[in-house]
Amino acid sequence: MGKIKFGTDGWRDLMYDRFNLENVRRVVEAIGAYTKKEGGAARGLVVGYDARFFSDFFSAEAGRILASKGIKTYTFSRDLPTPVVAYAVLKYNAFGAIMFTASHNPPAYNGIKFIPEYGGPATPEITGAIEGLISERAPKVVNQKEEEIVDPIPSYLHELKKLVDVQVIKDSDLEIKYDPMYGTGREILDGLLEADVKTIHNYRDPLFGGGMPDPQEKLLPELISWVKGGSAQGKKRIGLATDGDADRFGFVDDYGNYLNANQILPLILYHLATNKGMKGVVGRSVATTHLLDALASDLGLETVETPVGFKYLGELMRERQVVVVGEESGGLSIGGHIPEKDGILACALLTELRVMAEKPLTYVLQDIWDRVGSYYTRRLDLHLKEEEKTKILNFLERAPLQEIAGKKVTEIRRIDGFKFILSDGGWCLVRPSGTESLIRIYLEAHTEQDLAKMSESIQSILGKM
Repeated sequence: MGKIKFGTDGWRDLMYDRFNLENVRRVVEAIGAYTKKEGGAARGLVVGYDARFFSDFFSAEAGRILASKGIKTYTFSRDLPTPVVAYAVLKYNAFGAIMFTASHNPPAYNGIKFIPEYGGPATPEITGAIEGLISERAPKVVNQKEEEIVDPIPSYLHELKKLVDVQVIKDSDLEIKYDPMYGTGREILDGLLEADVKTIHNYRDPLFGGGMPDPQEKLLPELISWVKGGSAQGKKRIGLATDGDADRFGFVDDYGNYLNANQILPLILYHLATNKGMKGVVGRSVATTHLLDALASDLGLETVETPVGFKYLGELMRERQVVVVGEESGGLSIGGHIPEKDGILACALLTELRVMAEKPLTYVLQDIWDRVGSYYTRRLDLHLKEEEKTKILNFLERAPLQEIAGKKVTEIRRIDGFKFILSDGGWCLVRPSGTESLIRIYLEAHTEQDLAKMSESIQSILGKM
């Protein structure tokens, strides 16, 4: 059946190929064995699932396997967001959770996340231990199924209301439309805000309308069009979106401008530090904007850089007091919350900031730029043959770049890939994908012109290797 490896956020694979019933049984059995080995059987496991095809079936099968091993299970009557499942681990003092989700991936994929007792992504040590327990054969499954059906949503929303002033939002004249993208966020974010939130695509569709449940600009045309329509009429409107399991977010400001994570994270930091007086460190992945560093420094706060993967940011949250942690791919959490990505919370905080700022968030971002300087980012994906990918990485290992777009490299960071810091504060990260034959290039500069030059330069350099 082949070796199963956990990636940056669990095991994901193509359904009916490697992600099939037999392999799911193997992984669940291994998680059960790990739970028993660590003395967690009595505390039990939460078993959750997203809106994907067969996720509910896989979840029920997992419950039967765990019950046959004498492990207490908590299950739900509906599909739920990953952050709600992570919160349920803490609420019910469970040993951990099995979450069936492939997050924002296309509908043909599914996956399994293991969420340990601290309510965040599993560390490499934990996933490595589980991988070591995966047997070559699937277990025999008995029909026995003992479970406790629970509903953590009311308690989860209660906790979020401690972090977000819902009443301020409810009392405003802001018009809000939310797109859960046929995923698990439906009836949860709109239920939290308690305002007159208009919703679209708010029913479970395992095919996600024929697209990907990923809240990026090109996949939110209906939401953007609605916001622009309001702007033309002089109305205050914003658009919110979450991905398939609601751990990532999308935001559209009053004028229909889509703001990406590299723009949103500084906005959240600004909001938490200036409007809520929060103190602590700021955490970001190596691929995420240095605008966070500049703003944090201006606010008297420290920034910590981690490898790519929210598990590293979650670990930072468990070790130190944080204001906000996040990554350019669209995940964040804040101090006082679970150490897991939460798109529901992100959307609520952005809505709260929009109401309190009394102006579009594009203007608030400009205020931040006026304060610490402008930052422009870009990501490039180079699809390569495996031998081409290896050749580039070997070359950079032997002869690291000394100059990009005429600017001297002043520092090279190696915590995840090759990150070249330039003399003017711009940077370029060359990082191989762990699951595909591609290399990702992340770029940041202080002007759009410099960004374009860097993009052209690095592609030319790598193309000659």
